[in-house]
Amino acid sequence: MKEEKVYLTLQNGQVFEGKRFGARGDVLGELVFTTGMTGYIETLTDPSYYGQIVIQTFPLIGNYGMIPVDRESKKPYLSGYIVREYCEEPSNFRCSEKICDYLERNGIVGVYGVDTRELTKTVREAGVMNAVISSRPVNDIGAIGKYIIRDAVKNCTCEEAVTYGDEKSAKRKVVLWDFGAKENIARELVNRDCCVIRVPSWYTAEQILGLRPDGVMLTNGPGDPAENTEVIENIRGIAGKLPVFGICLGHQLFALAMGGKTKKMKYGHRGANQPVKELKTGTVYISSQNHGYEVLADSIKGVGELSFINANDNTCEGVEYPALNAFTVQFHPEACAGPLDARNLFDKFMNMMDGGKKNA
Repeated sequence: MKEEKVYLTLQNGQVFEGKRFGARGDVLGELVFTTGMTGYIETLTDPSYYGQIVIQTFPLIGNYGMIPVDRESKKPYLSGYIVREYCEEPSNFRCSEKICDYLERNGIVGVYGVDTRELTKTVREAGVMNAVISSRPVNDIGAIGKYIIRDAVKNCTCEEAVTYGDEKSAKRKVVLWDFGAKENIARELVNRDCCVIRVPSWYTAEQILGLRPDGVMLTNGPGDPAENTEVIENIRGIAGKLPVFGICLGHQLFALAMGGKTKKMKYGHRGANQPVKELKTGTVYISSQNHGYEVLADSIKGVGELSFINANDNTCEGVEYPALNAFTVQFHPEACAGPLDARNLFDKFMNMMDGGKKNA
């Protein structure tokens, strides 16, 4: 295959040259980096990357190919993909497709041969910014900075209600409120004897309560949490009426519903090596994360209790709402391809739905 030169132009005017793989075409998006050494399949299929051009800091990507059962969604939602080097001949007995073929089939523009170390340092120092991948140099730099990710949740949620597990035989029924959910959240719930009803983001509080669930799971998802005004209002309609567990965007949306505030971070937390400290016990968990916004801890005082903080920058990583029988975390306890330090939080949710009959 003939190598095709491409240009990655940042909104600050910096230009990086690379080579194209995957789909052809030019693309504009928000440039972010993720530090995971493994789990690129999960990264590619995580809906929380909607509208973003993702940089992999690990230098070699694609060595075990694409494995369908490891996907977190049916298709990739990211806009572009940047790697130092991609593996053209993957080696894994579960591999069904090369990463370059997967990107091409799904219309995702990929770039390799870029100095991803320098590019990541640029984003880390300057902060998240927009960028364009193009076949020719870009003349209008000003236009790049005008890009804004809009309607992210609406474009990533499921189209209709879907049921996982057997409602008649399962011990509990959980509504999975889909804001761009990763598939493994549903798997973790089903593995704990739950029937899971996955509903679209536009479901109302009345519709959710009408399903008569034992609890509600608020999922991860992309974009600015404050944009989802209707969802936030509907969360207020279920708060305090049944147990609630929120992850990532769900954590942010519940805080906003309770009168809290969120803020865009300089470059966010994306990767599988984020340390979070549980304040009650002092235990530090290594967690997987993918978010560009944070809940401001001071904004939830009097309504919720700060439960986890990030050990690197002290940002809010979890909140308890005892009066509402709810708790939320910014990180991913269901993470694939790991780590699994905080998976016990699902057991805590089970205990809440069972009426606290067992120690969490």
